[in-house]
Amino acid sequence: MAWQTGTVVLFRLKGEISSENLSAIQPLLTQLTGGQVSSTPEGLHVEGAMEGSDARDVNRQLLSALRRAEKRTRLRAEWTAGGTTYRFFDYVPKSERPA
Repeated sequence: MAWQTGTVVLFRLKGEISSENLSAIQPLLTQLTGGQVSSTPEGLHVEGAMEGSDARDVNRQLLSALRRAEKRTRLRAEWTAGGTTYRFFDYVPKSERPA
């Protein structure tokens, strides 16, 4: 089995989360991102950070963990690192632009 070695990067997160069970999601968001989570009329707003090899990886880690807690959870996220912002809707990358 080949091991892939890569650089671990800290990605800053700004995101909007909607879910059927926000009370199950909120403590998990705080734990995973180490950031601030606030309520909005549509769900939750989060600002925090996570480490990973790339933006797709950290986005997948976060959304998979949230969906283990509540299956019907949606994530609109902006991950920023190295002067670039990556936007996602759920698991799907939407754009990449300079920060």
